[in-house]
Amino acid sequence: MSENDPRSAPHHTERTVGEITVVELRGEIDIFTAPSLAARLEALTADQHPDLVLDLRATAFIDCTGIGVLCRARNRAEARHGRLRLVTDSVHFRRILRAVGLAGVFELHPSLGTALTRTPQAVAVPAAAG
Repeated sequence: MSENDPRSAPHHTERTVGEITVVELRGEIDIFTAPSLAARLEALTADQHPDLVLDLRATAFIDCTGIGVLCRARNRAEARHGRLRLVTDSVHFRRILRAVGLAGVFELHPSLGTALTRTPQAVAVPAAAG
């Protein structure tokens, strides 16, 4: 892949809301873009009690490599007594999570506002949806 390939460019922005780090992911999370994202999420989950919200609403595509990155970030956050939430309004993404047995693993939110609450919320992923 050439260094000028747009997929190799960073596909995320970060901001802090209180003590929560919000990472907005854009474009595709695939075998080409996952390594840089994985490195950044590893850094963000390095300390004790990481508090992350990953906003996936502008993500057009995610492959199994990207799902693996999300799983590792979640596992690192939980191992450090932190929290990782995903914001998605994509029926397709929720269907993928169900298909691979991860529907109940992630804390999913339909909007950034609900994800930014300090109290963990169980967000149901309807079995019949999508």
